[in-house]
Amino acid sequence: MDSNKLKSEAGLACPYLRPSIDAMVGYIPGEQPKPGTKIIKLNTNENPYPPSPAAIEVLRNLDSEWLRRYPDPYASEFRQAASEALGVPADWIIVGNGSDEVLNLVVRACAEPGRKVVYPVPTYVLYRTLTQMQSAENIEISYPEDYCLPIEELVAAKGVVTFIASPNSPSGHVVASAQLRQLASRLSSVLVIDEAYVDFAAETALPLVEEFENVIVLRTLSKGYSLAGLRLGFGIANPKLLAGLFKVKDSYNIDAIACAVGAAAMRDQAYKNECATKVKRSRAQLAVALKQLGFQLWPSQTNFLLAKPPQGNAEQIYLALKEQGILVRYFNQPGLEDKLRISIGTNEQNQMLITALITLT
Repeated sequence: MDSNKLKSEAGLACPYLRPSIDAMVGYIPGEQPKPGTKIIKLNTNENPYPPSPAAIEVLRNLDSEWLRRYPDPYASEFRQAASEALGVPADWIIVGNGSDEVLNLVVRACAEPGRKVVYPVPTYVLYRTLTQMQSAENIEISYPEDYCLPIEELVAAKGVVTFIASPNSPSGHVVASAQLRQLASRLSSVLVIDEAYVDFAAETALPLVEEFENVIVLRTLSKGYSLAGLRLGFGIANPKLLAGLFKVKDSYNIDAIACAVGAAAMRDQAYKNECATKVKRSRAQLAVALKQLGFQLWPSQTNFLLAKPPQGNAEQIYLALKEQGILVRYFNQPGLEDKLRISIGTNEQNQMLITALITLT
């Protein structure tokens, strides 16, 4: 179902649903072209390089017994691999069907009508969607122009959950660990630090989970590990916090194949780091080329760039690029309507984008 159809059907009333669900607009993912479509896809921040050869080898040697039996309900093999890679105890890890599921677990465990979920905007729109699903109140606090974390406002909002994406999407900025530490020390509720793009960043907030029982750091294999199609993510937190999340987790939420493939990818940190280095190098080169075309850019520690065209005609350029078989992300929302989010592709893909933009700007 395409995004336009989803939008049109979102307003249709259904007497069988909860009123809050009937009234909300669901999360609308980025466009996904049909398999085999010849297109340059720079709109959903996938890694342009293939997954680890070790992960591919697991698929080649798939044991059919994995399909017959229920999987390990705790994804123990993957937890152990992540434990070894990150230097955290395995029982401090909860695995989800993408980090999106872990976000959902946190909201389901903590939020309900009369409770608040707080986050600075612009950021990942799914935070809003998950909050509305629980009929909780979402409090959105605007980032200032310099994207300095609005700590006072976040604390004053008194949410039962506070989400901070760092690095953030679509801005690409990282929140300094010192600011996150200050925020965590002043909150009496759960602080979720969403590090989906951390593999392309200069710092991580992971040490905070040892300092604060209310902090959970989220990771995903979709970006740095080139496994967006696998749907595997995880959270790291004190077992006291995780105990509540395990209560609301589906019994067998991680399939056996994802667990085995993800564990192999997690153990191959050298390959992941090599690909991340190539992405960061291409990010710098693409930034130079876009600036030469007059685009305004924001510093990025992710695998994408937030770019404002010289004429501010972001939607027009998005549509024109789409006609040429190049997908970038356009957000028709306040503060972003004149900007594009551009995923980092291979050097060849990035050059094709620049060539197309030369004729459009």
